Amino acid sequence: MSEALQSLLDLLDLERIEEDIYRGHSRSAVVPRVFGGQVAAQALVAAGRTVPADRRAHSLHAYFLRPGDPGAPIVYNVDRLRDGRSFTTRRVVAVQHGKPIFGLSASFQTYEEGLDHQAPMPHAPDPATLPTGEERLRSYPHLPAETVERFLEARAAVDLRHVDDPPFGDFGTPREPHSQVWFRTNGKLSDDPLLHVVLATYVSDMTLLDSVLLAHGRGGWAVGDVVGASLDHAMWFHRPFRADEWLLYDQQSPSASGGRGLGQARIYTQDGRLALSVIQEGVVRVPREH
Repeated sequence: MSEALQSLLDLLDLERIEEDIYRGHSRSAVVPRVFGGQVAAQALVAAGRTVPADRRAHSLHAYFLRPGDPGAPIVYNVDRLRDGRSFTTRRVVAVQHGKPIFGLSASFQTYEEGLDHQAPMPHAPDPATLPTGEERLRSYPHLPAETVERFLEARAAVDLRHVDDPPFGDFGTPREPHSQVWFRTNGKLSDDPLLHVVLATYVSDMTLLDSVLLAHGRGGWAVGDVVGASLDHAMWFHRPFRADEWLLYDQQSPSASGGRGLGQARIYTQDGRLALSVIQEGVVRVPREH
């Protein structure tokens, strides 16, 4: 296991303060606020620790309410909304400086047999044939060295490989609002199903709005031609998967309007099973000229 992955796992291992109350800390991000994927993952950890081990997460719905302060701890308060025969529901509120910054509802289910079908996996090149994240980032001479290093540090726990140039690599001309990324953790994980779900939640916030930027030829936060932040995030966990094995993140944007952009995606295992569905809306604004 890489040192960066161990550091991330330590970050997600929340401190229990009291019954249903947990405390977490933050790490550096590409932008000067707490990374949204981190808050979502920590909130899911808090919820999962109040649920029997035989009930696995099947969905989450979340709102980003305020920017998180990376220099202050985050307190996660868990409400036990329901414990039914098959489903368990939890609500988590993340608090900093006495104010809620994030709210999450998560549902867990016991295993059941049932109807089964899925959308087919789209074509994508083998991840082994693609440049690593570091190789691709260092190939763009227009990116400041400081920006490259911030990206590499923030994503060091994950092997994330773009199929095509990301928005910050090739911008200025609109492209199809569709992007694909392969990812897996930089090291093996334990067999705890919650851990794999949490790591996928963490990574899911890294690139989902890229397809919004592609549609308008914008490079994004790395080059400063848009400003924005995540507004809400929803995930459905369809089938078991491992976050330490290659997952294809197939992303697209059906709409942008009113200063907001919508991204939706499906995540497949390398052997073609649909593991997750993801939808996120975010603020995407063009900076005003003074």
